[in-house]
Amino acid sequence: MRRMIVLGALIVLAAYPTMGAAPIEKGAKELTPAQKQAQSQTQSLEKPAVSRPPAGAMVSIPAGEFTMGSQDGDSDERPMHKVQLNAFSIDVYEVTVGQYEEFLRSGEARAPLDWKTMNQSRYHKLPVANIDWADAVAYCKWAGKRLPTEAEWEKAARGTDGRLYPWGNDPPTPLHANYGKTGAHNYDALVPGGTLEAGKSPYGVYDMAGNVWEWVSDWYDQDYYTSSPSKNPTGPLQGQSKVIRGGSWGSGAKDLRSSDRDSHLPSARGMGTGFRCAKTP
Repeated sequence: MRRMIVLGALIVLAAYPTMGAAPIEKGAKELTPAQKQAQSQTQSLEKPAVSRPPAGAMVSIPAGEFTMGSQDGDSDERPMHKVQLNAFSIDVYEVTVGQYEEFLRSGEARAPLDWKTMNQSRYHKLPVANIDWADAVAYCKWAGKRLPTEAEWEKAARGTDGRLYPWGNDPPTPLHANYGKTGAHNYDALVPGGTLEAGKSPYGVYDMAGNVWEWVSDWYDQDYYTSSPSKNPTGPLQGQSKVIRGGSWGSGAKDLRSSDRDSHLPSARGMGTGFRCAKTP
């Protein structure tokens, strides 16, 4: 008899499955496609922000070999060759207007010609621009550092896998670099260091393509790579111009390549040129 009762109950549940389901709350409605999309967007916005190194931070670049230059680039980038470097550290960000203001207060340098325009609170987190080579050297010395060599700069920018840009081999976009802009007042065209997460180098160094050109310590020689040493090259002993690297806010994509070389008279304060510092352990 008990078996028959259980069997009957199972037959009833099979015939009316809703009897075994949880009751639906009165007034509950299924989300529309638009509501589902809005909910998804809200959840994505709730993801934690990327944690970036603080202002003034440096990153250690390990000793070792990397590929310098490019066979497909300009003539001064050839030949592509292997370079061995000792370990060094380099600034994560380009030196900012705010940091340069502290340096000027020390009385160890003259202000850039457009300093009154540049030195506004809204610009303090932007890279300092239109700095000549001697003042960049003086700042780094004041900070207990130095300018990077051209080889150190290139390794920090492209790593050891021979990539074209700091982020890889994909063509640049506005998410990777601040470039391709026009206008006379470059301060309004610049972006604060660390803004473009997608454009950082393999070592986590920001803005090594675009924003401002960067001074390095080397004299420029278009044929230097044909005779440069394979270990810790420091550039020619003398010259007329100093090397600048990385392109700027007004550059085209070609100038953003990590192997691209350009030069500027050391006394010049134009072309949106700034810098970052390096340090020997």
